[in-house]
Amino acid sequence: MAANDKNKVGVAAATAVGLGAIIGAGIFVLSGTVIALSGADALFAFVLIGIVVIILALELGELGSLMPNVKGAAYSYIYKAFGSELGFISGLLRYMALAVAISVIALGFGSYLSNFIFGSTLGSYPILFAILLIAVLSAVNMLGVKKAAQADLGLVIIKISVLAVFIAFAVFVALSRPGGFPALSFNVSRGAFGGIFAASVGVLFAYSGAQAISSITNDIKGGSRGYIKAIMSAVFISIIIYVLVVFSMLLLVPSSSYTALLKADPLSYALGHSNAPSWLLLLTDFGALVATASATVAMILGASRSLYQMSDDKLLPKFFRKYSKKRDAASNGILISAVIAIVMLFSGNIYFIASISNFGLMFSYLLLGFAVIHFRRLGFKSPFRMPLYPYLPIIGTIIVLALFTGLSQQVLAIGVIVTLVLLIVYYSMREIREKKIIRIRLFD
Repeated sequence: MAANDKNKVGVAAATAVGLGAIIGAGIFVLSGTVIALSGADALFAFVLIGIVVIILALELGELGSLMPNVKGAAYSYIYKAFGSELGFISGLLRYMALAVAISVIALGFGSYLSNFIFGSTLGSYPILFAILLIAVLSAVNMLGVKKAAQADLGLVIIKISVLAVFIAFAVFVALSRPGGFPALSFNVSRGAFGGIFAASVGVLFAYSGAQAISSITNDIKGGSRGYIKAIMSAVFISIIIYVLVVFSMLLLVPSSSYTALLKADPLSYALGHSNAPSWLLLLTDFGALVATASATVAMILGASRSLYQMSDDKLLPKFFRKYSKKRDAASNGILISAVIAIVMLFSGNIYFIASISNFGLMFSYLLLGFAVIHFRRLGFKSPFRMPLYPYLPIIGTIIVLALFTGLSQQVLAIGVIVTLVLLIVYYSMREIREKKIIRIRLFD
């Protein structure tokens, strides 16, 4: 189901889809939490996850160039490699993560807009604004991937420009001080690694948008070559921006001050602490609104296509299979994702649910490396082959396994329970359909 040439998107627009999903609410909301968890060592968390995401991007690049026609990103690659069982589980876990992300990011938009207009986030305005955003951006996605990507490109340009101004101001303030750049206090000790890993889990969630490009591989001009350029560009630009923004925040405010920061708007907090001009505070708030809107566009796109692909693989009802060839849009997938996201806005434990979604993302990341190894061992030759094979997939797998230690025991327990429930559902449906059980010999 390839898109018509006129509906294909350029590399710049495809890169914007990835940037829109990666540099979303995370940089404007999550950065303060990451610093609070690990202090100045937060920079190490971003570098560590940067390495993981580069490996992930290379894995997605090889798998995406091998299977350019699938629209389910990580789910599709796992399904093609290991079959319906792991495909069903990883697909729904990943979809849950994306649906939660839509809701959380949209609520961030509603909170920023409410504060921007009324000077407060009290009352029902944040939820109302979030619902409006989801509705409008779902309509944009209904117009097709090209329209969504073009809209995202404009938002990404604005967002990066705002962050560039923030970074420039931080450097200017640091240079204007009598002592110049402050000495950052790092504490990479045995006891500090727990905080770094806990922070890294949050950073990994912020980078989850890298998969958004994978869902439109066949819609990018230049085929697999254009796809590789887009995903690698999005990842490298994101890493650079994340590290520079966190470094700038540490220039403006000592890391110890962020430990008392319990809610969003850490960039505005850092600017206020440095007596920044009011226009810069307003510009930063505007950037946060653009960032959350941009990320919501990409997340709706990725979530809807995951549902469509699972249905096309006959793992979900055919209702989710409705697809507009003319607009290249998964219509019912968009509607369902929007409805789920709106319903979740009213959940009192949405932050906790978002934490659980990390389990699903990490589960799929863990299997991607094995998928690359699987197809290589079978002799498949994709147009793009990741370098330093098999060392990079092995390194990426080890790091992701280590990151599971950063999840709380409660989140780990719930993640395992959800996985077991999906396993029971899968085999219950298989039994109902009376499918023959496949038996293999693992050893001679």
